[in-house]
Amino acid sequence: MTILLSTLNARYTHASLGLRYLLSNMGDLQPVTRLQEFVIGAKTSDVVERLLAHQPKIIGFGVYIWNVEETSRVVAMLKRVAPQVVIVLGGPEVSYEPQEQRIVQLADYLVTGWGDVTFPALCRQILHGPKPLMKIHAGAQPPLEEIRLPYSQYSDEDIAHRTLYVEASRGCPFKCEFCLSSLDKTAWPFDLDAFLAELEALHARGARLFKFVDRTFNLNIKSSLRIMQFFLDKLAAHPDDPVYAHFEVVPDHLPDALKEAILKFPAGTLQFEIGIQSFNPNVQTLVSRRQNNEKAAENIRWLCSHTQAHLHVDLIAGLPGEDIASFAAGFDKLVALGPHEIQFGILKRLRGTPIIRHTDAYGLVFDPYPPYSILATDRIDFASMQRLVRFARYWDLVANSGRFAHTLPLILRDAPFAHFMALSDWLYAQTDATHRIALDKLAALVGKWLRLQGLEKEAEAALANDYAGQAGKPGKNAGKAEKAVKADAAALPRQQRHAAA
Repeated sequence: MTILLSTLNARYTHASLGLRYLLSNMGDLQPVTRLQEFVIGAKTSDVVERLLAHQPKIIGFGVYIWNVEETSRVVAMLKRVAPQVVIVLGGPEVSYEPQEQRIVQLADYLVTGWGDVTFPALCRQILHGPKPLMKIHAGAQPPLEEIRLPYSQYSDEDIAHRTLYVEASRGCPFKCEFCLSSLDKTAWPFDLDAFLAELEALHARGARLFKFVDRTFNLNIKSSLRIMQFFLDKLAAHPDDPVYAHFEVVPDHLPDALKEAILKFPAGTLQFEIGIQSFNPNVQTLVSRRQNNEKAAENIRWLCSHTQAHLHVDLIAGLPGEDIASFAAGFDKLVALGPHEIQFGILKRLRGTPIIRHTDAYGLVFDPYPPYSILATDRIDFASMQRLVRFARYWDLVANSGRFAHTLPLILRDAPFAHFMALSDWLYAQTDATHRIALDKLAALVGKWLRLQGLEKEAEAALANDYAGQAGKPGKNAGKAEKAVKADAAALPRQQRHAAA
């Protein structure tokens, strides 16, 4: 094997779309190119051993915010034990501010931006000469029709066990300053007939889970409708073997034609990821985000009330100009709209994004290490930001997990942010942890907190229904949960007396 394409994915179920694009576009080098993926958390020496087992001359690494530290260790070890192997880097994490990055210093070459045609050309120079003199190579952006689509590179194992990432377009016309897509000039569509033919081939091979990475799926409604009709046709033809499609949509752009198509999807076949990020108009203006908040809220409400699509809606804490009260108001507004999941994100300083222009004016302090999360602003001090980080983690455990569907309304009641923040602070005081909390323990803690709010009977009934994620199906786990909650209730007076003493 001459060339290896590799990356460390966040999970096994993630399959790298970028590496498969490279493999598809290697041309005459494709027969001597192989893809080998790993998962973060793997032992560095094991990764290096498995890479070198193929005796590669070139290894190309896809580098992202979630894997840069581990990939840096892999590259450092490769340069110690196999210095003759040429290391080429690419990916969003190393495409910007490369001079200050250790991993770039360790590597031989770097391709910034689009690598579809530049990486194969660089490999030909490395293998056949003349040897490239420059370390950094700016990726050329060819017309999309000149890029070979990557979907045949998904293996049968990928189709059977992993999420298949697809894209009908690249780029984004919006300029939200916290997002790398803000650097794009526009969105570029792939040829739709060719793209749908690739989806057809994947479906014929057994693919049923498709996740679109398009930043603005519903920007071109005609294209959106054709793609949705493709999935509706598959659902009609194979009702017992349904497809599942995930799209990222612009929240304030949902014309009637698209609504009519969405209404046709049955439950469990359609998911929308919707980026709200902030409901504060001043903050939106500050970060160059164009959004009609009233229309966005109206569309989310309609989707929740009239369709069977699953909604995953994003908010970002720590944006410049937003304090906790403003974020809380947006959070409460979003809870009232009723999406299935609220992704509570913490602002990150992605390399290359324009968000850094607000650093001085708004006191932005970012962690210097990946994922470069915001630590404080002039509106939210470090201690308060840490509370928000814990809130986000507990929100995932309690709300987004789906395991507390009946209990969550008891927690949130008439002031969702304030009540969940109170629970979050209390959970942290009790556990000193935000990870590795067993479900039994979490259920008992939530029950104890609700009893402290005077909701003992309601808590027992709700937790019995929700325990182990079996909402509405008490079964054997409900008895276990009820027993744990009642035992904890008996202990509570003793704890109160001890605390008073």
